[in-house]
Amino acid sequence: METHYKFVQISKLWIMNKEVNIFSGLRVLELSSVLAGPSVGMFFAELGAEVIKVENIHTKGDITRQWKLVTEEPDTDISAYFSCVNWGKKSIAIDISRVEGLDIIYDLTAVSEIVIVNFKPGDAEKLKVDFENLKQINNSIIYAQITGYGTQNRRAGYDAIIQAESGFTFMNGNSEGPSVKMPVALMDILAAHQTKEAILIALYLKEKNKTAQYIDVSLIKSGIASLANQAANYLVGNVIPKRSGSGHPNIAPYGTIFKTADKKEIVLAIGTDRQFEKLVNILGVSFLAADPKFSKNQQRVVHAEELNLLLQSELIKFKSNEILLQLEERGIPAGGVLNMAEVFEKSDAKEMMVINTDKSGKTISGVKSIAFNFDKKKCSPNLTPPPKYGENTFDILTELLRYDSEKIKNLSSENVISLYI
Repeated sequence: METHYKFVQISKLWIMNKEVNIFSGLRVLELSSVLAGPSVGMFFAELGAEVIKVENIHTKGDITRQWKLVTEEPDTDISAYFSCVNWGKKSIAIDISRVEGLDIIYDLTAVSEIVIVNFKPGDAEKLKVDFENLKQINNSIIYAQITGYGTQNRRAGYDAIIQAESGFTFMNGNSEGPSVKMPVALMDILAAHQTKEAILIALYLKEKNKTAQYIDVSLIKSGIASLANQAANYLVGNVIPKRSGSGHPNIAPYGTIFKTADKKEIVLAIGTDRQFEKLVNILGVSFLAADPKFSKNQQRVVHAEELNLLLQSELIKFKSNEILLQLEERGIPAGGVLNMAEVFEKSDAKEMMVINTDKSGKTISGVKSIAFNFDKKKCSPNLTPPPKYGENTFDILTELLRYDSEKIKNLSSENVISLYI
């Protein structure tokens, strides 16, 4: 297709000129909401692609527009939650349950390279926006579908439930307390990463065979794939991982939180016996390095509770900054436990921030989803702020699809589309 050719040519120009907008000329159609699918869309937007977010006219757009903190303005349609994964996109509001709305989706599919969906299994077929239908419109489309439990299970995928059902919640929390959900929707994020990787593979394959590609990603399998050493602890070590607070089942003291004299918290990540020896020397209890209960990592794991009490009794004598400086100077892995305000005082976090002004003149801040540089250049162009609901409906229909004003007027009057005013 012509659009595919454009993508290939621009990619080659990028390679020669070392430009940062890697996916300039690539168009992504985002038929997804909440977190997993939209974070995939933002990834491509940050790398220069045009991402068109299709929003449901019946729900007034992505449901996360309404997921607001008590401190947020009630009359805005851009919540903090919505803004976290919708920078750099264009919003078009359509009723795709109507034939006329479906035709718009088909017209957009014809000029796009990637479609991202997160419907429950069977719903895409009912709406006629499934892979089989869309590949008839565009025979080289990359179609990425995200579900909760795969295409054969109609259960909706909710991060909190899948955290529990993939084993994360059971392992999370203090040993004496209840299981605890993680405060970030990590299953959505993990599924998004799986989807990005699959799409990049599909783009590579597309260069070879020019055919449509279908991708199926589930939150449950994404979670299971990320269990890492905890899965191996069960499958190889025959041990069911249990809650251990911030401790580590295989290393000690690793991840353990300790309090300091100024009532702050620090975390240690001692991965070698040599690091442990340096630690106890700084703390003035060097004899612990020769103690058979603590000299080797496996024994430290066995006696972790006793060890942590001994270390805590020494660390409480130091102020946080003082001990962290000493640990850093000796090459011992350690860090402070920071709140969000403290995080964004760090230079690393400041470099990750994206700031822009919307059409009303309001300054909006966010965080990039891309944490890498490419060819010694920073990724992420000057991203536009998260779009208002239906903000780009008119422009997309006129400039991209070449609809005339009379057709757009009729679609609006019949509530097939919503125009941003």
